[in-house]
Order: sequence, then C-alpha cells, then structure tokens
Amino acid sequence: MRGAVGLSAALACAAPVAAADAGLIAQAFAEQARYLAREALSYEHGEGVPRDQPYAARLYCESARLGDAEGMYALAWMYANGRGVERNDEYAGTLFAMAAMQGNAHAARMQRYVGEYTGAVPECLHTPSTLIEQRWPVETLISRLPAARQEVARLLAELAPKYGVQPQLALAIGLTESALNPQALSPKNAMGVMQLIPETAQRFNVSKPYDPEQNIRGGLAYLRWLLAYFEGDIALAAAGYNAGEGAVDRHRGVPPYRETRAYVERILRHVGQQRHPYDSSVVAPSPMLRTLRLASQEEHET
Repeated sequence: MRGAVGLSAALACAAPVAAADAGLIAQAFAEQARYLAREALSYEHGEGVPRDQPYAARLYCESARLGDAEGMYALAWMYANGRGVERNDEYAGTLFAMAAMQGNAHAARMQRYVGEYTGAVPECLHTPSTLIEQRWPVETLISRLPAARQEVARLLAELAPKYGVQPQLALAIGLTESALNPQALSPKNAMGVMQLIPETAQRFNVSKPYDPEQNIRGGLAYLRWLLAYFEGDIALAAAGYNAGEGAVDRHRGVPPYRETRAYVERILRHVGQQRHPYDSSVVAPSPMLRTLRLASQEEHET
C-alpha cells in the first residue's frame, strides 16, 4: 500500500489487461482487500501489534478502495465515531451505503445514525490514474518477452493462483532467478526456471528440476510457504527465497548481503507493493516476527 509503483518503466504505456487475465486480477484484488481488512482490524484493536488507529484507517481505506465491503463498513464506523480519523458523517453515510450495496446488512441499519449517501468520500478512496494499468498487465508483460520464454511465462502465470501466489510476484521471481530459462544452472547448483537448489527441490517433491512445470510448481510451493511464514511481507519472502528463511530469521529482516538486497529491491519494483495475501494454514509464522513486533511495541510505548 505504501509507495506503490508500476511493474516497470517499460509498462508505462501498457495496453489494457487481456480478458483472459480478468478473473485472476479480480481474485488477486479481492484477496488483497480481505488481507488488508484483517490487518487493519489488528491495528485498530492492538491485537498482536501496537494499537495504531490512524494506520488502521489507512488500511481499511485501501481495502475499501479495492472493493471489500468489510473494509467499507469498518472505515465508515471509524468516521462515524471519530476513531483514528476526524469525525465526518458525510463520509460515514456514503461508506455505509457502499457497504450496504455490497450486501452488508449492518451497514444499512447504521445509515439512520449518520445520514444517507452523499457521494462524499475520503481522499484515500480515489484511485490513482495509472495504478491499475501499470500494476496488473500480465499478458502485456508476457508479450514483451522473447518468444522462447513466453510459453514458460504463461505456464508460470497460470499456475501461480493455484498456489495462492499473484502472477505478478511469480513472474518477478522467475524473471529475476533465471530469465525463465528451464535449463538454467547457477554456480550454487540452483536449477531450472525457479532456480531450486537440491535441498529445496527435495523439500517440495521436485524429482525432475529441469522439467518446467515440475520446477515451477516446486518454486511456487516454496513461495507460498515463505509468504505464510513471513505473514505476507514480500520483502522478507523474497529475501528468504534468495538467501533462505534461516538467514532472514537470524538477521531479523532482509540479510545485509549485497546480492540479496539487490534481489529484494528488484522484486519490489516489479510487483509495486509490499504486502501479499497468504494462507496462514500452510505454516506457523516465523517467531522472529513476534520478536520484532514486541520490540516495536516497546519502542512505541517509550
């Protein structure tokens, strides 16, 4: 949400997203919106993180902008009660009406206290003019690749949602790791499209690392695991993919390796966001995250 940028400068004039990608894009937006609403709830009430209601309002607003009814309702409640934001009944009325139109039954009842829909919304709900066009043109990105790599790229983009990974992040990893070369072999013995080292290949049941589909499935399974382990933090997940999750835990963040820091910066530039939806049932979160939160809470209280 903070400082979102486009996939790359090359996509500044990208064509509209292909119809074939519309379902994937809608799913990715919905998942991100739900994740942001859950994250906002934690900050609103201080559950596992320092209580920060203004930040919670910003998260709810981004969730609402992406179309989540719960985000709309929660943000309306904050404006109706002056919680974390200055009270504004016009904003609250509009947001409750928007949530009601999305099927939220409580929102319709709340409108009687703050007034009807007026169309007035907080500034954060206005969509940046180029954000969607630049962030999500998967097919446009693929079409600009060499012909020999387009088939691999489409396979990667097609498989990614099955592992709960946004195609943009999957492509960023594949391009950065091997330029989508199924036969790539690094000096460290990392193999194939997703550059799996033998230990990782074995860990995720990849017996044929130079088979594009099997290699990609293994890489996506690892990426899904990392996203769950680091609770959707793309920088930490990318650092873990490059240097191993153990190195991220030991350094309590992105390790100070030049290669890893450059790798993480490149991934973040490609995807244009810092958070990603994740499946908490895949693995328990890294204990390091709780340590960081406690340290942050103590600093906040001090």
